[in-house]
Formats: sequence, structure tokens, C-alpha cells
Amino acid sequence: MGPINVHLGRNLLRGTVLFFLVAGLSLEAQQLDEASVIRGVDRTVQARQNGIASYTATEHYRVFRNNDENHPAAEMTVKTDYQQDTGKNYTILAQGGSEVLRRVVLNSILENEKRINQPGVREGSWLTSANYEMRLKPGGPQRLNGRDCYVLSIKPRQKLPNLIVGTLWVDTRDESIVQIEGTASKGPSVFTGPAQVMRQYDAVDGFAEATRARASSSSFLFGPTVVTIDYSDYHIQIRSK
Repeated sequence: MGPINVHLGRNLLRGTVLFFLVAGLSLEAQQLDEASVIRGVDRTVQARQNGIASYTATEHYRVFRNNDENHPAAEMTVKTDYQQDTGKNYTILAQGGSEVLRRVVLNSILENEKRINQPGVREGSWLTSANYEMRLKPGGPQRLNGRDCYVLSIKPRQKLPNLIVGTLWVDTRDESIVQIEGTASKGPSVFTGPAQVMRQYDAVDGFAEATRARASSSSFLFGPTVVTIDYSDYHIQIRSK
């Protein structure tokens, strides 16, 4: 081998080593970033649970049927009262439309929310790595609802009705939840297929609180059905240290 070929060979070898070194560092950095983001999600969820002693909010529910999302078939407005020590209670402020839909759909949603927010039960539905397998999606942060977000795929560690297989967006500044979207991991009854769900969040007194939610499914009894929830008028009591 001549001097030029030896020189080229050495350069090629150095370039190959450098390539694999950089690739390895990039993979390691990605893994570290993923772990850091997931720890941040766990931290912010736990901070909310520890920080809020109680809150009240107004929730407006609408039920739409047969692909008509302009004319609700049933509506209900409730006042939510959450206490850390006891869970959630609801007071109906107004309601209208189909009594059957209010009883079978909306009252069932409220009863389920009361059940899963009981102390000792609610921890199982938190958006944390204890309940979900989380993976940071490639491609870097995305802009969503005016905020730069990390995007994670999420898969429940248990198959429960109130857990979601899908995507989680968290704010790049503090890993607070911005949006969750996907499929309920288990249908809520034998008559209803898996629901497609979405819930959006915004910062209220420093904590991520739901602002809008949407769930769509198809059932034997009611056909294609969409439920939307708008959340407003939060009043939060911070837990004293």
C-alpha cells in the first residue's frame, strides 16, 4: 500500500470511529433526555397532588349523537367540589335534553369520576411512570396550543377503563401536562367499544388543570356518541406546609 492509500485509510478509520462515537453520544443523550422528561412529568403530577388541598370548578357536559355536534341531545352543568381527603362531589346547576342520556351517560361519567378520585384509588389513574410506560417520541419538541411540548407515547401498565393508550404532550419548561389523546385501554361496559379521548390542560395557580375534554365512541344502545366537557371558574385552595 502506498503512502497516499495509507493516509486515506487512516482518515477513513478515524472518520468511522468518530461517527460511531458521535452516534453513541447522541443515543445516550436521547436516553438521558427521555429519563429526565419522565422524571419531570412524575414530579409535576406529584406536586399537584401534594399541593392542592381542595378546589371548586364548573363543568359543562354536552352529549351529541349520530355525528351531529351542533345540537346537543343532552346537557348538564355541574359544580365540582374536590377535597384531598375525601375526593370529588358534584352539584347539578342546570340540565336539559334527553333524560335517558343524562342518566345513562352523564350520571355514569360523574359516578365514575367520584369513584376514581377517592383517596387510595386516584393514584392508579395518575399520568405517571408508575401507571404508564412512557417513551419520548423522536423529532424534538412540537408546538401545541401555543406551547412548546415534549411528545411521549404512553401505554398503561394495567388494562383499566380510565387509562389511555396514546400520546402525552408536556410543556418543555416544566413538564406540566398540556394535552393527552388516545384510546381508553378498556371499554367502560359490554355495550360500548373503546372510547377515543382527548383532554387539554392549562396552568391555573401554577398547576395543570383540565380546560376541555372530548370522548367519542359507538354503543349498541345509542350509536355514535360524543361527549364534550368544558371546565371553568377554578378556585384552588393550596395545601398549607
